[in-house]
Amino acid sequence: MTADGSTSIFNIELGEHYHSMFGAFTESMHVFINSGLRYCSKKNISILEAGFGTGLNAFLSLAESEGNATDIHYDAIELFPVDREMALQMNYPSLVNPRLSVYFSAMHDCAWNEEVILTSHFRLKKIREDLTKIDLSAAYDIIYYDAFSPAIQPELWTEELMQKMYHLLNNGGILVTYCCKGIVKRALKNAGFTIEILPGPPGKRHILRAKKQNFSI
Repeated sequence: MTADGSTSIFNIELGEHYHSMFGAFTESMHVFINSGLRYCSKKNISILEAGFGTGLNAFLSLAESEGNATDIHYDAIELFPVDREMALQMNYPSLVNPRLSVYFSAMHDCAWNEEVILTSHFRLKKIREDLTKIDLSAAYDIIYYDAFSPAIQPELWTEELMQKMYHLLNNGGILVTYCCKGIVKRALKNAGFTIEILPGPPGKRHILRAKKQNFSI
């Protein structure tokens, strides 16, 4: 149980929590919804999430799409899926909207590597693949970069991988992440992003929003 009453999972092998212990729900809302999804003014949005994990970010995005009739195409890359029974112990539906609990279950029950229409506004494709090796042809408006920290998985925060993220974005697209370490800022800048340092949620001083600029000639 995290500080705001929402649950998380502790990965014993990596020695790290999936979400902030200062508040899983609060952190995800602040980083990915308020600083990411709500920053985008489009009504038809494509999102890529690096790290599906507990499904919290995807579920919050679905709730947002239902609340304002935004159409979202959501791809999530996860090499090591959370056990279904454990994922369904998370209390997110009761905190977000109990009427949407069936969709949280459906997210964890649906097949991998197949696009699923969950609602009239939300399509989900969970991709079981290594983020460093995947070859995607889609273009995205937003990337939720929610991998484990650079101290735990440094291979997921390299300049090379940030360049891949840059090329996956549409012009004017954004990448949002909870991590504001110097190595991450440098990797994003060297990849071509313009970065913004934003106030963080409880327990974190800053977060990052990186933009792929739409230069005109």
